[in-house]
Amino acid sequence: MPAPPLDDDRPALTVEHLDVTYGRAVSALRAVTLTVPPGEVVALLGANGAGKSTLLRAVSGTLRLHRGAVTAGRIAYGDTVLDGRDPVAAVRAGVVQVPEGRRVFASLTVDENLRSGGLGLARRSPARQRQASERVFALFPRLAERRRQAAGLLSGGEQQMLAMGRALMAAPRLLLLDEPSLGLAPLMVERIAEVIREINSQGTGVLLVEQNAGMALSLADHAHVLDVGEVRLSGPAAELAGTDAVRRLYLGEEADAPGQGAA
Repeated sequence: MPAPPLDDDRPALTVEHLDVTYGRAVSALRAVTLTVPPGEVVALLGANGAGKSTLLRAVSGTLRLHRGAVTAGRIAYGDTVLDGRDPVAAVRAGVVQVPEGRRVFASLTVDENLRSGGLGLARRSPARQRQASERVFALFPRLAERRRQAAGLLSGGEQQMLAMGRALMAAPRLLLLDEPSLGLAPLMVERIAEVIREINSQGTGVLLVEQNAGMALSLADHAHVLDVGEVRLSGPAAELAGTDAVRRLYLGEEADAPGQGAA
């Protein structure tokens, strides 16, 4: 089932000189600037505490829920300004986040979880809501098999599928994914990567935060490396994958000896 038709002039996400603090003293992001072009996958790499999740929260409007605040800079999705807005504004603009840790509603069924993600779309267009549901079950046949099962009884991989499916029920044009492979077995990681590729091929852009750098770089068009709240490296994902710093710090490989190129 293809994604709902999207306009050819889909907007880009732009983050310009963004500063974020927690409380009054903790600086989480400093002068972060990046772009997610329409329909592309952009990966954010970095160690724990680098600011990756903070950036997604700032974009999705959930930062205030974590007692954080944008103190400088600008976030926009096309002409829609997102900094300082709430999550509803982001979803209406077409930007939806899948948080780290899945956070499904354990006592609700798979169907009920999915319906919770598509409430706004259902009110605006029941036909598009049905189309979104069909898309989710086409991407995740296992969810269709378990649609009346309580979400808390699903495996970790199935819960990740459900979290992604719930976000897709809002028919986003840009999907924010926070550590989708965290805690999953290798075969499930491969399945999640395949689904991300399929979602993107259907026209949905992706901003991907992922500790599994090999997976992230294999999926992404562009990538950025965050270090202590600042962007240290940026470029095409394939080029970054070949740099000594990324290979050593994130891919677990040894840097080339002086005078040697990559094999």
